[in-house]
Amino acid sequence: MNLKLIRLELARNKDFPGGSSAHGYEFRAPLRADGHIEVEGWKDVAQLCTAHHFWGNDDERGQLIRTRAHQWAFSYIPGEDDDEPIFRFDSHVFAPGEYVTITEHDGEDYVFKVISVSDVPTPSA
Repeated sequence: MNLKLIRLELARNKDFPGGSSAHGYEFRAPLRADGHIEVEGWKDVAQLCTAHHFWGNDDERGQLIRTRAHQWAFSYIPGEDDDEPIFRFDSHVFAPGEYVTITEHDGEDYVFKVISVSDVPTPSA
Protein backbone atom coordinates (compact mmCIF):
# COMPACT_ATOMS: atom_id res chain seq x y z
CA MET A 1 0.00 0.00 0.00
CA ASN A 2 1.36 3.38 -1.03
CA LEU A 3 0.06 6.42 0.82
CA LYS A 4 0.14 9.38 -1.58
CA LEU A 5 -0.31 13.14 -1.35
CA ILE A 6 -2.52 14.21 -4.25
CA ARG A 7 -2.92 17.84 -5.32
CA LEU A 8 -5.97 18.91 -7.31
CA GLU A 9 -6.37 22.41 -8.75
CA LEU A 10 -9.49 24.00 -10.20
CA ALA A 11 -9.76 23.35 -13.93
CA ARG A 12 -10.98 26.06 -16.24
CA ASN A 13 -14.59 27.16 -15.84
CA LYS A 14 -16.68 30.27 -16.49
CA ASP A 15 -15.24 32.10 -13.45
CA PHE A 16 -11.66 30.95 -14.03
CA PRO A 17 -11.09 30.48 -17.79
CA GLY A 18 -7.46 29.54 -17.15
CA GLY A 19 -8.19 27.41 -14.09
CA SER A 20 -6.78 28.41 -10.70
CA SER A 21 -3.86 27.15 -8.64
CA ALA A 22 -5.31 29.06 -5.64
CA HIS A 23 -8.42 26.86 -5.57
CA GLY A 24 -8.27 23.14 -4.93
CA TYR A 25 -7.48 20.24 -2.63
CA GLU A 26 -4.53 18.36 -1.23
CA PHE A 27 -5.38 15.02 0.28
CA ARG A 28 -3.75 11.76 1.30
CA ALA A 29 -4.99 8.41 0.08
CA PRO A 30 -3.59 4.93 -0.50
CA LEU A 31 -3.16 4.25 -4.21
CA ARG A 32 -2.53 1.04 -6.08
CA ALA A 33 0.26 0.93 -8.66
CA ASP A 34 -2.32 1.72 -11.39
CA GLY A 35 -3.30 5.01 -9.65
CA HIS A 36 -6.69 3.88 -8.29
CA ILE A 37 -7.63 4.26 -4.63
CA GLU A 38 -7.01 1.13 -2.62
CA VAL A 39 -10.26 0.71 -0.67
CA GLU A 40 -9.04 -2.04 1.65
CA GLY A 41 -5.81 -0.14 2.27
CA TRP A 42 -7.80 2.99 3.17
CA LYS A 43 -9.47 1.13 6.04
CA ASP A 44 -6.03 0.57 7.60
CA VAL A 45 -4.88 4.19 7.28
CA ALA A 46 -8.16 6.16 7.32
CA GLN A 47 -6.94 8.40 10.15
CA LEU A 48 -3.93 9.42 8.00
CA CYS A 49 -6.11 10.34 5.00
CA THR A 50 -6.34 14.06 5.66
CA ALA A 51 -7.81 16.62 3.28
CA HIS A 52 -6.97 20.30 2.81
CA HIS A 53 -9.44 22.41 0.83
CA PHE A 54 -8.01 25.75 -0.25
CA TRP A 55 -10.23 28.34 -1.91
CA GLY A 56 -8.54 31.70 -2.28
CA ASN A 57 -8.06 32.93 1.29
CA ASP A 58 -10.32 30.26 2.81
CA ASP A 59 -8.86 27.00 4.07
CA GLU A 60 -10.58 23.94 5.52
CA ARG A 61 -8.94 20.83 6.91
CA GLY A 62 -10.68 17.51 7.27
CA GLN A 63 -10.65 13.85 6.24
CA LEU A 64 -11.21 11.66 3.22
CA ILE A 65 -14.13 9.45 4.31
CA ARG A 66 -16.46 6.73 3.08
CA THR A 67 -20.11 7.64 3.67
CA ARG A 68 -22.80 5.27 4.88
CA ALA A 69 -23.75 4.90 1.20
CA HIS A 70 -20.16 3.74 0.48
CA GLN A 71 -19.30 6.88 -1.47
CA TRP A 72 -16.11 8.88 -1.08
CA ALA A 73 -16.32 12.41 0.32
CA PHE A 74 -14.26 15.10 2.00
CA SER A 75 -15.60 15.93 5.46
CA TYR A 76 -14.56 18.82 7.68
CA ILE A 77 -16.82 18.45 10.73
CA PRO A 78 -18.69 15.45 12.18
CA GLY A 79 -21.98 14.71 10.41
CA GLU A 80 -22.99 14.80 6.77
CA ASP A 81 -23.97 18.47 6.35
CA ASP A 82 -20.56 19.60 5.12
CA ASP A 83 -19.55 16.45 3.22
CA GLU A 84 -18.34 17.04 -0.34
CA PRO A 85 -19.11 13.94 -2.42
CA ILE A 86 -16.65 12.99 -5.12
CA PHE A 87 -18.10 11.65 -8.37
CA ARG A 88 -16.86 8.14 -9.29
CA PHE A 89 -13.82 8.64 -7.05
CA ASP A 90 -12.94 4.95 -6.87
CA SER A 91 -12.90 4.64 -10.67
CA HIS A 92 -10.53 7.59 -11.19
CA VAL A 93 -6.87 7.19 -11.97
CA PHE A 94 -4.92 9.66 -9.87
CA ALA A 95 -2.11 10.73 -12.17
CA PRO A 96 -1.02 14.21 -13.26
CA GLY A 97 -3.25 15.51 -16.05
CA GLU A 98 -6.35 13.50 -15.07
CA TYR A 99 -9.60 15.22 -13.97
CA VAL A 100 -11.95 14.74 -10.98
CA THR A 101 -15.42 16.22 -10.32
CA ILE A 102 -16.26 17.26 -6.74
CA THR A 103 -19.57 18.63 -5.44
CA GLU A 104 -18.81 21.58 -3.15
CA HIS A 105 -20.78 22.61 -0.01
CA ASP A 106 -23.01 24.85 -2.14
CA GLY A 107 -24.10 21.91 -4.30
CA GLU A 108 -22.12 23.10 -7.32
CA ASP A 109 -20.01 20.60 -9.25
CA TYR A 110 -16.45 21.68 -10.01
CA VAL A 111 -13.86 19.95 -12.14
CA PHE A 112 -10.32 19.70 -10.77
CA LYS A 113 -7.12 18.66 -12.51
CA VAL A 114 -4.67 16.30 -10.83
CA ILE A 115 -1.47 18.35 -10.59
CA SER A 116 0.78 16.05 -8.60
CA VAL A 117 0.93 12.69 -6.84
CA SER A 118 3.81 12.14 -4.40
CA ASP A 119 4.80 9.60 -1.77
CA VAL A 120 3.94 10.17 1.89
CA PRO A 121 6.14 8.41 4.43
CA THR A 122 4.02 6.08 6.56
CA PRO A 123 4.77 5.61 10.25
CA SER A 124 6.34 2.27 11.02
CA ALA A 125 4.36 -0.14 13.16
